Amino acid sequence: MMKRKDGFRGQRAIVLPETIISITEQNPLTSALLITNIGYYPNAESHFRERLEGISQYIFIYCVKGKGWFNINGVTKIVNENQFFILPANIPHSYGSNEAEPWTIYWIHFKGFHAQYFLEAQQSYPKNITPGENSRIEYRNQLFEKIYSTLEMGYSLEHLQYASMCLHYYLASLMYINLFRDDAFYLKNTKEKDLANSAIHFMRENIEKKIIVEDIARELHISTSYFSTQFQKSTGFAPIAYLNNLRIQKACQYLDFTDMKINQLCHKIGYEDAYYFSRIFTKTMGISPKEYKKRKKG
Repeated sequence: MMKRKDGFRGQRAIVLPETIISITEQNPLTSALLITNIGYYPNAESHFRERLEGISQYIFIYCVKGKGWFNINGVTKIVNENQFFILPANIPHSYGSNEAEPWTIYWIHFKGFHAQYFLEAQQSYPKNITPGENSRIEYRNQLFEKIYSTLEMGYSLEHLQYASMCLHYYLASLMYINLFRDDAFYLKNTKEKDLANSAIHFMRENIEKKIIVEDIARELHISTSYFSTQFQKSTGFAPIAYLNNLRIQKACQYLDFTDMKINQLCHKIGYEDAYYFSRIFTKTMGISPKEYKKRKKG
């Protein structure tokens, strides 16, 4: 197997300088939980890491698509779509992407005296984050993007403290996943009973993945033909047309509020080919992604 350490199309990563890490380790608000590296690797073919002596940080990896594996203490475990794991600091380990179905991952290296508690709170890894009516996966992914964009803005103490506090919440959403999903305010405002809204929720929760009508119908436990008919009757759109509109809506948000390049954001909304994404975007919005980003709004 070819083993590649970097260079994935659409990848993003931030590595904090050692001088900044030293500052966060000494600050009362950030020393409890601080980020040293953070990133997103879409379709990370041949991704592989091996550290024979481990590293001083804990490693969080969340697989949203595809498959991978990790090895620690001589035991190899398979990681599937919608699963995450945390590796302890200072322990030899290795991990990598599946050859046939490369994983797409969010990852964070972190340390601090609270770090071990997020590891110890789980009995074993990997852990499931199964999409469902109240799963809030999209919200969690937005929180990751908030952490990333905050650090991307620079390393002022304010940015570092905010990122640290957001990381507490991000990891807590996994550590206490049932409480996170049962949030009363969230359920009051987003819990939908009818078929169309349940389907739209599934689309939004899986917007990074390549899904087809059969996937949505299977999730709702109904036939594809019945689902398609009822969805179009309720919304006026065929399911895939509606999904494409959601993807383009999300693309506009990334173009408006982030510095992501087109070949980066397309992976965030389920398109592996940037040229295909640009064609769909242009057809939907009437202008190209580049033209849209330049246009003043509001």
